[in-house]
Amino acid sequence: MNGSLAMVTSVVDELSGMDLASDVVICPPFPYLASVKAALSDCTIQLGGQDCSGATSGAFTGEVAAEMLRELGCGAVILGHSERRVLHAETDEQILSKVERALEQKLQVLLCVGETLEQRNAGDAEKVVARQLALVLESLSHEQLLNLVVAYEPVWAIGTGETASPEQAQAMHAFIRSLLNQRSTELAGHMRILYGGSVKPENAAELFSQPDIDGALVGGASLDAGQFSSICNA
Repeated sequence: MNGSLAMVTSVVDELSGMDLASDVVICPPFPYLASVKAALSDCTIQLGGQDCSGATSGAFTGEVAAEMLRELGCGAVILGHSERRVLHAETDEQILSKVERALEQKLQVLLCVGETLEQRNAGDAEKVVARQLALVLESLSHEQLLNLVVAYEPVWAIGTGETASPEQAQAMHAFIRSLLNQRSTELAGHMRILYGGSVKPENAAELFSQPDIDGALVGGASLDAGQFSSICNA
């Protein structure tokens, strides 16, 4: 929940004129989706939502349906973000229903998983991530899972300036890849696993050099077009 219409469109206008060397999705706050879509009309950057409802319609004041995102031109949506899990007490079951609604609307799902510092220090990091992925991996078809991207975001490294070391991030990404491999080798080879947690131009290249880190879910650095483009091109 950052920025203003002027700031968001300024950043997007700058990015849309750049030659970015990777697949890019921008997920602005809901009120700015239509304006950002217009600004992206002549470039390859995709538009995404920051969340969607697990319901299709009805008396859910303040919620946004996956169909609404699709109608506004979104091609993707972030679901299960740690802030939604913590601040809104979203359960794995609720997140699954959101994933299902988004996939029905042909939205690519960026599914977030990750542990808190307390969970990591207790030695439960892998257990937490496995639980957060279990219901989705059990419930969705192979074809549905092919439209999923997993974003690993260690909660202790979001907006804190702390970053998981490349070795820590790679270890968890490899663990997630092993969970996917239990479902199918094709899925494990196909799915992109992103790292999210204080990604900056200074650490992006080293993170992306790890064999199982396929990209980034960028937070604070996405508010600056120069920083964000540097990460994209890394």
